[in-house]
Amino acid sequence: MLGRIIGIDYGTKRVGLAVTDPTQTIANGLKTIPPKELMNFLISYVERENVVEFVVGYPKKMNNLPSESAILVDRLLKQLRIKFPHIPVELMDERFTSKIAFQTMIDGGLRKKRRRDKAIIDTISAALILQSYLDRRSNLQN
Repeated sequence: MLGRIIGIDYGTKRVGLAVTDPTQTIANGLKTIPPKELMNFLISYVERENVVEFVVGYPKKMNNLPSESAILVDRLLKQLRIKFPHIPVELMDERFTSKIAFQTMIDGGLRKKRRRDKAIIDTISAALILQSYLDRRSNLQN
């Protein structure tokens, strides 16, 4: 058993979280929480589960430079490295994940009322970020 990887889609109002199965095959949405609760949640989760890596969505502009909100993610990265020095942190480009998440909800048949729920979008975005990481890693190994 390899251990779980946690995907994080960090925002100022909500943080979308996703997690892999223990074999690191597929990413599933975990939950959405307020940013101020993130560290306590992660500490508790890491105590219960074998977490071997964090994958954090990194906000970039179309010209590939960090966006304005990257400062907040940089703070999060620093916190993760201090609280969990034994768990590696990887970054994934998060451009378009919210748009893809919204389209996924439409394609999945979610009603309009549920599609307005930003927490669902954030959780799906975190799963997309994490699954993209898994797919990229798999392609590099093949």
